[in-house]
Amino acid sequence: MPVDVERIIQYIKQGDQDNVQIHLDDYNTENSQCFFVNVEERERRKQRELEEFRRNKVREFVPDSDSDFDCDENDDADLALRRRLAAALIWFIRMQLQPCVLRECLRTLRIISRDRKALDPLITESAILTLARLGGISTLPVCSEEEETEAQSGSPDNDIILGAHAPSETEADLDITGSNTQCQITYSETDSQAASACVDSLVSERGLQCPWIPISHLNTTNWDSVTVEIQTKHHEENPKNDVAHRVLTTGKRDARGEKDEEGDDGEVWSKEALKALCNVIYNSPKAQERARSLRLLQGLSERLKEGLICPPSCQFYELRLLFLLTALRPELRVQLRQERGVSLLTAALERCLEVRWGEGYEVLTDLTAPPVNKEVSQRALEILKTLFNITYTLHRQELDEEASALYRQLAAVLHHCLVVPCEGEDRQEELQGHTVNVLSTLPLQCLDVLLAVRLSEGSNESSGVNMDCVHTLLLFMEKRLDRNHMLKEKLTPVLNLLTESSRSHRETRHYLRHQILPPLRDVELRPEQGNTLRSKLVRLMTNVDTDIKHCAAELLFVLCKENVSRFVKYTGYGNAAGLLAARGLLNGRGSSPQPQYSSDSDSDTEEYRQVKDRINPVTGRVEEEQPDPMEGMTEEEKEEEALRLINMFNKLSRDNIIQPVRVTTDGKLAPLCDQMRHSTVEVEEEEEEEEEEGEDSEADQ
Repeated sequence: MPVDVERIIQYIKQGDQDNVQIHLDDYNTENSQCFFVNVEERERRKQRELEEFRRNKVREFVPDSDSDFDCDENDDADLALRRRLAAALIWFIRMQLQPCVLRECLRTLRIISRDRKALDPLITESAILTLARLGGISTLPVCSEEEETEAQSGSPDNDIILGAHAPSETEADLDITGSNTQCQITYSETDSQAASACVDSLVSERGLQCPWIPISHLNTTNWDSVTVEIQTKHHEENPKNDVAHRVLTTGKRDARGEKDEEGDDGEVWSKEALKALCNVIYNSPKAQERARSLRLLQGLSERLKEGLICPPSCQFYELRLLFLLTALRPELRVQLRQERGVSLLTAALERCLEVRWGEGYEVLTDLTAPPVNKEVSQRALEILKTLFNITYTLHRQELDEEASALYRQLAAVLHHCLVVPCEGEDRQEELQGHTVNVLSTLPLQCLDVLLAVRLSEGSNESSGVNMDCVHTLLLFMEKRLDRNHMLKEKLTPVLNLLTESSRSHRETRHYLRHQILPPLRDVELRPEQGNTLRSKLVRLMTNVDTDIKHCAAELLFVLCKENVSRFVKYTGYGNAAGLLAARGLLNGRGSSPQPQYSSDSDSDTEEYRQVKDRINPVTGRVEEEQPDPMEGMTEEEKEEEALRLINMFNKLSRDNIIQPVRVTTDGKLAPLCDQMRHSTVEVEEEEEEEEEEGEDSEADQ
């Protein structure tokens, strides 16, 4: 039997905490897996829109998402009830509640905050301040006396909270890739009257006071681990009871596990409040703007600073909220970076992973220690994602001495993130992926820290330099290559990082060249055939995605010291043509090595020298000898065949099916328009002469 939301609201007005707890517990149990989308009503609206379109054959507005069909919300009684319940709970949690009652109230708000259309009561300044303070973020603006009076007073007869069904505040689509990951947000925003006063308009019929809960009552020293429930509009739909709900997809909800019964009440309050606040910030651009004006970022920064001295056992939700603010608001990225956010987050990452420093910028990594557990790795991931948000513009920037020291320190900690073992292979790969994203944003001159590690027994080395970090990156790249999934997002950061490191550091290039481009021995296969690293990368050089194609070709080209003949030798001219054309190197000139490359030679193996003359430079392998197609033809027949071929090319060119090109003296491609037109004229003249000669011979006969 569905829970009666109207009755819950009445109990809240009466201040009946026992009944509120009982009914909210049932409500939370019933809706814990739901996303509150009435699918049946949405389908009916779609059908009405389609019928109207068929009648009128015209449409003033073409929606770009399913959510636009939900614009008529006056018929959605469930949505109105959820809004009223949210407004009532925001008012109610300001009272001096029993711990178990407050816990259920915050859980209900967290569930409602998943629904973007029910957010109006939760995006007001007072609601955001309430949730933030319950979450332990204390350094925020204090409500004025007037606001406090409004919060504690109002009309007892005001029984309609958001009863006017304000239109949906916004619809937003969020794309976030970690890996080198940037957020793209598009809004279709309607005029919305966020009923901010409604939060404070509900009054208990018993005349109960509603003072703020003192921050001292919140104990945030032992945080739990539950993933914030940030939901998108792409989850599967599933009917439940009489209303069709959207069910949270497996793996998207509470990935960290439900442990709300553990720890004291203060920990549970903080977690639930921050989870709801994360949902609100993610789902509402207006809430993001208000969070900025309320200086929520500064409050989170202060919490991080406090955590460095006396840290809570889990800062996951604070870090997640910090990531969301920097991902969704570009101005906050700049602000956090200017307020020494890189230093703050680096210190937080050090403490999270319990980093031990050696000499200089060396982090001591004990590979025999227990692997990093799930809780720690998830906090580290949130820190790394936020670091990427605020550092992705630093690449190739000139640094002063202080900034250089800071980023070298960060690079040393990131080296530790790459090689430290984690519980679970997938979790370790995720940590390495976000580490690579941040490394790819750091200035190139700071990456030498990755090689400044002393050699130990079993270390990979090149010219006496520790290559463990580079070897880890190589293995990470190979895993991503083998998966062949979302290559642009997953693979381009590590390809770019290896390319830039190889260009800047001779030892790195030597090591990678021996691993990826060992001396050629078997030339019976094309370069793109096989399961070697070289073959996998050469296959990417003809990928349909130009970014992937360019990154793979650039890495191989740098490993060949940007030498054209060597590049063609290892990849084949057909695969190499794209990069060579882009660089103007198709004529083979301009192949002199760059100044930073050493003068070591690329010696050929005995097997390669024996078949070198029989290798087809286009395919890069030894081809079987093919019969001569013109064998047995006279010279006149060969000329006729050549003219026929020219005419076919001319026709294709005139019809814009192909555009013949040639290689200019500067190694670039240029159209053959003039040459083709000249050839066409000559062919036409010859044909006319042949026709005239034929006519003359017929006349003579």
